[in-house]
Amino acid sequence: ESFMPYAEYVILERALPRVEDGLKPVQRRILYSMNEKQIFPDGKDVKCARIVGDTMGNYHPHGDSSIYEALARMAQDFSMRNVLIDGHGNFGTIDGDSPAAMRYTEAKLAPLAMEMLRDIDKDTVDFTLNFDDTAKEPIVLPARFPNMLVNGATGIAVGIATNIPPHNLGEVIDGTVHRMKEPNCSLESVMKFIKAPDFPTGGILFDTEGLKQAYETGRGKILLRAKTEIETEKNGKQHIAITELPFEVREGAMLRKIDSLRETKKEMFAGIDAIRSETDRSGIRAVIDLKKGANAQKILDCLFKYSDLQISYGLNIVAIAEGRPRQMGILEVLDSYIAHQRRVVKRRVNYDIEQLEEREHKLEGLVIAVLNLDLV
Repeated sequence: ESFMPYAEYVILERALPRVEDGLKPVQRRILYSMNEKQIFPDGKDVKCARIVGDTMGNYHPHGDSSIYEALARMAQDFSMRNVLIDGHGNFGTIDGDSPAAMRYTEAKLAPLAMEMLRDIDKDTVDFTLNFDDTAKEPIVLPARFPNMLVNGATGIAVGIATNIPPHNLGEVIDGTVHRMKEPNCSLESVMKFIKAPDFPTGGILFDTEGLKQAYETGRGKILLRAKTEIETEKNGKQHIAITELPFEVREGAMLRKIDSLRETKKEMFAGIDAIRSETDRSGIRAVIDLKKGANAQKILDCLFKYSDLQISYGLNIVAIAEGRPRQMGILEVLDSYIAHQRRVVKRRVNYDIEQLEEREHKLEGLVIAVLNLDLV
């Protein structure tokens, strides 16, 4: 009896994003709470502990660590294609180091988050009561750009999971506009605009059939490979330089795995002399030094096969649409988003008209009063 409501809650209220704004409830509540407290991009940074406290006290009655983790992720430029929060301080690294405690870090809304919240005060979206009925929170944000495709999402619910890759903002907007102009267009014509996922950490994506299948059905696999180069030193020795990694691959863990491969597969990787990381503020760079006379290309091919220099990324586009979880192709995602934007714009225009009519009514009354000044 208890398990079914629990499963439903995890699916609808925690782990999966909504198709309209691409946000999970905790993310939506953080952004809305920051908007309410006017922590805007042109203002000053506010302690994250305060943002987490406000969110927890008003909208999200759960552990502070889960709220802070969601807040920190929205500020990481290696997790999000376009960040929604402008973080100040240590918000973790691409190597998997965790962010500093929330009492040390500060944040404010990023400019793009303002587009997610634009016109929210003009009755553009439905609101619901919060957990203790003392305030109202939005069911979904106006989201003036297709955030679900731009920033992607990953989540594990009960019996359902989602894994949506991030995409290029300009490409997604062009694809959306194309779909609006031609509602019956084919997937191929949309894929001329939205060519493929665009990961914040770079890497090379192999154009496999899996991508078209994933865009069509909502499920498929693609191959992601690190960006590598074989460089020759002055003494004639060669080394492999790695400058971009597949999405969510941690550099430290990857290098440790390559180091252990030297022991477990000696005949294949005997040509590796040393492994070192040269990553600094300017970007990622890992170097695998090779012994003299080693076949660099052969070693690189073996590394692609056995290490995390190449990974298989599974697309699984599942989101909450019309109140239930649905697996969707990219055309369905765009159609749902466009329908949401139609509602938002219509409601905004109606709100503006009502406000103007109210003002017109007052001004008409003032005109009558001025014309009959003595009587008044």
